[in-house]
Amino acid sequence: MRHRCKQWLLQLCLTTTMAGGWPASAHAQDTLIWLLRDLPPLTIFDGPGKGKGALDQLLPMLIERLPEYRHEVLHVNRARGTQMLRDNRLTCDPSLLWTAERATYMVFSRQAFVVASNGVAIRSSQKEQMAPFISQGQFDLQAFLASHTARIGAVAERSYGPVIDQTLKQTDAHHLALHYGNDALGSLLQMQRLGRLEAVLGYWPEIRYHAQQQGIVPDDLSFYPTKDSPPYQHTHIGCSNTDLGRQAIRRINQAVQDIPQASIQQAYAAWLDPLMRQDYLRDNPVFFQDWLEP
Repeated sequence: MRHRCKQWLLQLCLTTTMAGGWPASAHAQDTLIWLLRDLPPLTIFDGPGKGKGALDQLLPMLIERLPEYRHEVLHVNRARGTQMLRDNRLTCDPSLLWTAERATYMVFSRQAFVVASNGVAIRSSQKEQMAPFISQGQFDLQAFLASHTARIGAVAERSYGPVIDQTLKQTDAHHLALHYGNDALGSLLQMQRLGRLEAVLGYWPEIRYHAQQQGIVPDDLSFYPTKDSPPYQHTHIGCSNTDLGRQAIRRINQAVQDIPQASIQQAYAAWLDPLMRQDYLRDNPVFFQDWLEP
C-alpha cells in the first residue's frame, strides 16, 4: 500500500511539472518560415549577384529584430509559395503585392518596400510593328490584347498590379502564355527570342537580369510602363492568415519601422538603369511619409 502511494505521488509530481512547471526558457520557439522567390533584383538565388538583392539585405535585418522566432528560409516558386501560405503553418513572403484574392487567406504588413512598376518588354526589332500600341512612352496593354494578333508571356499566379491583373483576367487564354516553372521569366524570354511571344510582362530590372542569364543582350529588348499604371508599386510582407500569422505581422510591422530604409533603397536603385534610378531616388523620400503620421 505504501509503495503504491509513493508511485502515485511521484506520478502526480511529474504530471504537474509537465503541465506548468517548465521554466520559460525551455518553451519551444515558434518557427517562422520565410518563402523566397528568385526575383532579381530583390532576391537573387544564383549568378554573380547571388545574395546581393535588396531583400537579400533586408531580410537578415528583419530576422535580427524578431528574436522570439526560429527562422527558416525556403526557396520556392510562386505556385509552391501560394500553396504553403494557404496552409496552417507560420509562413511569410517578404515581397508581395496586396490583392483582394490574397487577402482571403493571408494577412499583410504595412508597406515594406517600393519598386518600379511592372511593364511590357518587346524585342527592339519589333518597335515598328508595336508602334500602334505605344503612345507617350507607355504601352497600351488592353489594346494590344484586344487586337488578337499576338501573345504575351506572364508568370503564373503572380500579381502585376491591379491594372495589369484586371486586363489579364479578360484576356483570351490563346493570347496569354502562363509559365509555372522555377525559371519562368527566363523561359518566357527564350520563347520571345524564338518568336513564340511578342511581349513579356515583368519588372524591367528583373527582365534585364534574366535576359543576361539567358544570353540575351538587354539592349535587344525595349521596356514600356503600361498605360494607366502608377510608376511605383508598394510591396508588403504577407503571412498565413492564422493566429500565429496575425501575431507575426504585428511584430513585423514594429520591426520594419526600425530598419534604416536608406541603405535598402540604395541597394535596389543600384540595379536600375540611370534614368529610372534618378527618378526613384528623387521620389524616395515620400515613399514612407505615412510612417511619420501619428
